[in-house]
Amino acid sequence: MFKKFALGVLAILIVILMMAAMKPNSFTISRSVAIDAPPEKIAALLTDFHQWQSWSPWEQLDPNMQRTFSGAARGVGAAYAWQGNKDVGRGRMEIIEAATPARTVVKLDFIEPFASNNVTTFTLVPAGRGTSVTWTMSGPMLFVSKLMTVFVSMDALIGKDFDKGLAQLKAAAEK
Repeated sequence: MFKKFALGVLAILIVILMMAAMKPNSFTISRSVAIDAPPEKIAALLTDFHQWQSWSPWEQLDPNMQRTFSGAARGVGAAYAWQGNKDVGRGRMEIIEAATPARTVVKLDFIEPFASNNVTTFTLVPAGRGTSVTWTMSGPMLFVSKLMTVFVSMDALIGKDFDKGLAQLKAAAEK
């Protein structure tokens, strides 16, 4: 009886590992919102990491989060490192492109709870009297991430945070 149970568990594990191995080697998540503000006003909130506290969905998860700003004050070379509780972990961001106001690209390195290196892009396109803002994150899918996505998609994991962040960015920009 125990042998059949152990073989059944082993078979399930093998199937899960095979499913994970078949997942793509990279991911992309993207969300958009229409904001009733000019691109320049929105870009100012994106290219200055000091402004992220007003809209980033992760800033409020740990009131004791430690933040370190370095490099340029804003735009290319501006860097932001954080360390916090289990909800925010530890990592670093650096603006690597700032074609203000149309596009801001951020190199995003998570250190804890697990290491990953991603790229985040904010694209701003004038739309009528406002701006269409698209927030995209892409990066490699390590095996541990592939294993996790057997049970829940990256879009489900991160998409809701992007939706919240864009809603908060909209509120901050439309003030």
